[in-house]
Amino acid sequence: MRIIGGQYRSRKLVTPSGSGTRPTSDRLRETLFNVVAPGIADSVWLDLFAGSGAVGIEALSRGARMTYFVDNSSRAAKAIRANLSSLSLTEGFEVQEREVAQALRKLDAAAVVCDFCFLDPPYADHPAYEETLGFLSQSRMLTPKSIAIAEHDKHFDLLSRYGSLARFRRLQQGDAVLSFYRLA
Repeated sequence: MRIIGGQYRSRKLVTPSGSGTRPTSDRLRETLFNVVAPGIADSVWLDLFAGSGAVGIEALSRGARMTYFVDNSSRAAKAIRANLSSLSLTEGFEVQEREVAQALRKLDAAAVVCDFCFLDPPYADHPAYEETLGFLSQSRMLTPKSIAIAEHDKHFDLLSRYGSLARFRRLQQGDAVLSFYRLA
């Protein structure tokens, strides 16, 4: 796995050990960042269920100001920290090793507002999509310009609405789908 573009282009990333993580493919990340490219500079990202942190690190490489990485796995947090360290990054990020729901409550209470929120829970964890998108739709973390992006399996389609979040775009690539949401 590598960084696709930006300042750290072509740099290799480590993935968490074990079989509990399914990294977002280089090709799907490239598609994602081609879509959101105009809004990346100086943006704030949430990388939820972050795994290796590849999506959030890609955002930083392309000019994002801040990325909050969230994963409850100590292996994932260790991989994220190793990847950030290998790039000599010392600021512009926060790694939270906790459940996503708990981290979102903490970030919302701290008045964190994001431009992009990427979530990629284990494909089989269907309730995680509903809980996360439902929370985001009621939180103060999103503005009308914010975009929430959920990666999911093509065999499990997400709802077109979660509270005040409405899907406005769906991109399928192989077995993976990116669903894009905005406040309605």
